[in-house]
Amino acid sequence: MSNVEANTDVCIGVEISSTAMRAVSMKGMVVGKTSVEPLSYKTSVVEQLSAFIGRCRADLGGAARVGIAVPALVGPGRRVVEYSTHIAEFSGLDLAAALGDKSGDSVSVFNDANAAGWAEYQIGAGRGARDMFYATLGTGVGGSFILNGEIWMGHGGYAGEFGYVPVREGGERLEDIASSANIIRRTRSRVNQDNTSSLADVPEGTLTVSMIVEAAKAGDDFSQLMLERTGNYVGIAVASVINLLNIERVILGGPIMEAGELILDPIIETARKRSFLPAFETTKILLGELGDDSAAIGAAMLAGMPR
Repeated sequence: MSNVEANTDVCIGVEISSTAMRAVSMKGMVVGKTSVEPLSYKTSVVEQLSAFIGRCRADLGGAARVGIAVPALVGPGRRVVEYSTHIAEFSGLDLAAALGDKSGDSVSVFNDANAAGWAEYQIGAGRGARDMFYATLGTGVGGSFILNGEIWMGHGGYAGEFGYVPVREGGERLEDIASSANIIRRTRSRVNQDNTSSLADVPEGTLTVSMIVEAAKAGDDFSQLMLERTGNYVGIAVASVINLLNIERVILGGPIMEAGELILDPIIETARKRSFLPAFETTKILLGELGDDSAAIGAAMLAGMPR
């Protein structure tokens, strides 16, 4: 950890994904500087994260607290990563201690969907609501419940596993269809059936979700169809949330939601068809407002709260 004198007015939030580290500074409810660095698996992820936090702290003149958002199950003490599919090095690790925080006073660890959901609830598309469900569609598919102004973790601490909601006969889960890798897989497997698509010329192994989104925005019919079909499956899972909880708001974030109405409209239409109508009519389904910084912002906010 950094030896820079701590600035008690500033918190740093860091999101670490399978590809990058992103940090934001927060003073109260005001978002400050954003920094991004790619992640390498050629060296220790913990060492890279520690160095990144140190540079961010030094650049900001120090920060008393750091919140870290990780794609993982996190223990109730805000220190231990119980399991991570996407960053295996973290599984079973007391991440706060590994980063040099032995006392637990300066580093807190959070699930990334919970952090992003909290940020949207406080200053994004969920502001003003009492109850909210947040879903992120990216490398994985995650979710977060905020009920009566608090993140609801469930009895064992595992609530919000939106990616595990079954959406097809045979038991296929939403993550099997709507995660980034699976959207790319489904698109690649079908693009050869439509050689008029601009995606047909993309070399094997280089297709990204961003390419699909940009092609759809540019009017590519095939890309729009793939987003619509993805949205239909997301809508099925959203309907399950609405039917069970009659939630006030559903906020959707992550890279695929950069497509905006091209994917939001089929989500809403399918959710409407699959939901108990009175419950659906009292739920707002909205795009997240904080974009790529949502999880880092939420981690900073949560780190600054009393334990």
